[in-house]
Amino acid sequence: MTIRVIIADDQAMVRAGFAALLAAQPDIDVVGEAPDGRQAVEVSGHTHPDVVLMDVRMPEMDGLEATRRLLSAPPGTVHRPRVLMLTTFDVDDYVYEALRAGASGFLLKDAPPADLIAAVRVVAAGEALLAPSVTRRLIEDFARQRPAPRRAPGLRLNALTPRETEVLEHIARGLSNTEIAEALVLAEQTVKTHVGRILAKLDLRDRAQAVVFAYESGLVTPGSV
Repeated sequence: MTIRVIIADDQAMVRAGFAALLAAQPDIDVVGEAPDGRQAVEVSGHTHPDVVLMDVRMPEMDGLEATRRLLSAPPGTVHRPRVLMLTTFDVDDYVYEALRAGASGFLLKDAPPADLIAAVRVVAAGEALLAPSVTRRLIEDFARQRPAPRRAPGLRLNALTPRETEVLEHIARGLSNTEIAEALVLAEQTVKTHVGRILAKLDLRDRAQAVVFAYESGLVTPGSV
């Protein structure tokens, strides 16, 4: 199945470069571009993309607000794409808020072309882009800068089994299913099953939200990652 992508960035050269790279892939179709967040929301409304590559800092409406608008509609009322934030090291706070808004992950704008292509495929498949080592470092950085976690969400942890809680801890540390399986000596399919149950029990959309939940509930603290 072809992955429909929109590229939202205020730099025309960046949009053109990303579009050329992605359009050259047989399973990816660039269906629209936008120079700011407001137009990204509008273009998404009539092109129905699977993935939106969203720059954080843009005029008119930034990527954070655009992400909120794209993902705040109730499920089933409109097509909701996956959002992959494009960022640099100096916007960690924005990235954190984007994840809270429902973004499925983030990628450095100067990442190698192969990483961008892989990221689009990973996010389109319903996974969160949280496993690469560079992303782990970003998670650690923005987590350290956040205030103390809110304890209210911790009550929801009671719905998880001890094993599911353990898997959630590993998710929050940026481990992939394969890495979690190796760490816990489990089959990878078993880990996938646990992840699915965790998301369902905690009413979370994907792994990105699971990471945010783990920090905000106090299950994982910045200094422990």
